[in-house]
Amino acid sequence: MKFLTDDFLLNTESAKVLYHEYAKQMPIYDYHCHLSPKEIAEDKRFNNITEVWLNGDHYKWRAMRAFGVEEKYITGDSDDKEKFQKWIQTIPYTMGNPLYHWAHLELSRYFNYTEAVKEENWEEIWEHCNQVVQSEDFSVRNLIKKSNVKVIGTTDDPVDTLEYHKKIAENGDINTKVLPSFRPDKGLDIRKPAFKEYMAQLGQAANIEIRGFDDFLQALEDRVSYFHEHGCRISDHGFEYLPYSEASLEELKVIFTKALNGESITKEEEDKHKTYTMKILGELYHKFGWAMQLHIGPIRNNNTRMFNLLGPDAGFDSINDFELARPLNQFLDSLEINNSLPKTIIYTLNPMHNELIASTIGNFQSSEMKGKVQFGTGWWYNDQKEGMMEQMKALANAGLLSLFVGMLTDSRSFLSYTRHEYFRRILCQLFGKWIEEEEIPRDYEFIGKIIQDISFNNANRYFSTKVER
Repeated sequence: MKFLTDDFLLNTESAKVLYHEYAKQMPIYDYHCHLSPKEIAEDKRFNNITEVWLNGDHYKWRAMRAFGVEEKYITGDSDDKEKFQKWIQTIPYTMGNPLYHWAHLELSRYFNYTEAVKEENWEEIWEHCNQVVQSEDFSVRNLIKKSNVKVIGTTDDPVDTLEYHKKIAENGDINTKVLPSFRPDKGLDIRKPAFKEYMAQLGQAANIEIRGFDDFLQALEDRVSYFHEHGCRISDHGFEYLPYSEASLEELKVIFTKALNGESITKEEEDKHKTYTMKILGELYHKFGWAMQLHIGPIRNNNTRMFNLLGPDAGFDSINDFELARPLNQFLDSLEINNSLPKTIIYTLNPMHNELIASTIGNFQSSEMKGKVQFGTGWWYNDQKEGMMEQMKALANAGLLSLFVGMLTDSRSFLSYTRHEYFRRILCQLFGKWIEEEEIPRDYEFIGKIIQDISFNNANRYFSTKVER
């Protein structure tokens, strides 16, 4: 039985017009992901469907665990065919989870498998997909080209040499821009045991011996400059909660020295370090014309036993709860007061913060550009149909949805570009519903332009790395 018709998720005639005539043709500007630049530079090929589809995908891993699959078939030492079988047997029972739609979109768009997945067909699907994987044109770069991706923003630590970004930039056969993003979280997490070791790495990367807080700030500035020279125009920061705690420079120097000496650091001291450092970084980003991304709200590594077995990013993170309104406004205001607030995108993992963020960004807009401060797309637990709808409606109610920079993959998989199609269909369904309910005019040309702007044009304008469609 065939699944996913051409009008998948499009329930009105207006939605169908907007998607098929305006959104579908647009290229992809994937400004935030966790893809490997090494794999792009080397044009990696895959041995089988499991390697490209399951490895590193904690969304799928969580579903398999919920379905009672043993860990050896998820992250363990079972062979790839056995792992694939367990995943296929899980898919039919993920109805209502975005994985059900994502899996079918990925099978359809990259493997031309259009049937509804049934657990008893796992071996047929295995053989069919592996024929595609072994074909000459199934490689990382060809997947990117097939997906019509114009820009990829990877996620990179300040200590990274960016050697693979250099190789990609020098390769005339790669038409997609692959740009680094600056992710300095390890320099903010001063309570973690690895902080001292990381300072040594950062100092080596910046050719500075970090013996105090001033050296640390100089090293960060040097690395921002280095990243800028290699095409970086975006930073990214992950916070379990957003801290805001003022402190003097002298106090920060004492706190930093304690951390560098391996002494115990309180939560309050860490908050002061993060606040001061983020303000310095925000000023740097403004100076260089970067956009600053704030990903706020996961509580990580909740299962201690599994963390000890598998380490981080293995599917044991969930939604955090905390106060956000006051520290978020205070942080943005501390930069705005000196006219040094960079372009900023704020993402929430907790949907209870949708309206809060949508209203906050309106406090800090500027005539220097449209939509300078953005409410980022539904992220992680919110990048499903209802989550995307609620994020866009909150933004529309409190701000200007028409200026939204749209979707990203936030993924480690080269098959995740179908999430852009998923988003665009949901976007068109939202506007189509408004048209059918006579809340907005049936002006397809004008509304179609808004759809295209949200799909690609707004991001292309916003990130200062404009490319031709």
